Amino acid sequence: MESNETDNGDAVVYVVDDDESMRESLRRLLRSVGLKVEIFASAQEFLAFDMPDVPSCLVLDVRLKGQSGLVVQEQVTAARLGLPIVFMTGHGDIAMTVKAMKAGAQDFLAKPFRDQDMLDAVEQALATDAARREASRSVADLRRCYESLTPREREVMGFVVTGLMNKQIAAEMNLSEITVKIHRGQAMRKMGARSLADFVLKAEALGITSVPVARAARG
Repeated sequence: MESNETDNGDAVVYVVDDDESMRESLRRLLRSVGLKVEIFASAQEFLAFDMPDVPSCLVLDVRLKGQSGLVVQEQVTAARLGLPIVFMTGHGDIAMTVKAMKAGAQDFLAKPFRDQDMLDAVEQALATDAARREASRSVADLRRCYESLTPREREVMGFVVTGLMNKQIAAEMNLSEITVKIHRGQAMRKMGARSLADFVLKAEALGITSVPVARAARG
């Protein structure tokens, strides 16, 4: 690793290329538009780096000494880093491009590329990662809210998602309709749902599509 310029409040671009002149050229280019940059001569150095939790992307040479960039892409995926990857190569071919894109590459630039093409690709990759992180935080917040629900409230939520009305839920749970309304109201409040439709959307975002399995265990 050849730089240590990151700021936890800023996006970071990681560059992995075994060509020193290319690494330095990319660092200067990216820093010229105010981006934080970390450059690496090998995939091993990059994968060992302690990355801050900020929007990031990886600019990766497809041909590295001793290792293919496509293999590094597989390692990034396996490590669940979620980083958008912008590939660059001087020896690209259609099959390689297709394989990289199918595996989730953000973009694929052939050397020599225009500076603006690289800047545009990095900008889009960082925007993609920022959106992914925001969505992940939103789901994490929803999960914390869901964990605050009582078993009864979770059960009611599961029935609501399946489309049952309060009267039907009451019959299923052997409760009074007013009790079901109370449980549903408390669940909606804890989930921060503004409406019944919002309540259902939040449940679906968590993957809740039916009544929790725990109900079956109670018989």
